[in-house]
Amino acid sequence: MTFETNQFGQKGEVAAVDFLVKQYGYKILEKNFRNQFGEIDIIAQDKETICFIEVKSRQSLSYGSGLEAISSQKKKQLTRVALSYLNLNHKDDIYARFDIVSIQIDSDHQIRFEIIKNAFELVLDQW
Repeated sequence: MTFETNQFGQKGEVAAVDFLVKQYGYKILEKNFRNQFGEIDIIAQDKETICFIEVKSRQSLSYGSGLEAISSQKKKQLTRVALSYLNLNHKDDIYARFDIVSIQIDSDHQIRFEIIKNAFELVLDQW
């Protein structure tokens, strides 16, 4: 990943936090949470639900949409990180879901957000 790509992704994550808080009232719990299984961009609370959020920023759709960018391997990794987080924080009995925030920046620098709530299911046999 190039420096420019990394900076673009970080700016997207900052914009996603602002979007989630202002538009949907999410309470941000963690940003860039890492453990031995990987990283989750944002962990937030939406009412009584813990949301594990992957942010995908795009300048074009030539590599597909944000949802299309989440491979089965990435879903397994996110599941492992999420289950570990829930266990570590003694939140095993709380409802959780995976959301994706897709950010599209057009050539005229207009930013479009799309949120996909409950984008994929947590499958316990992936742990």
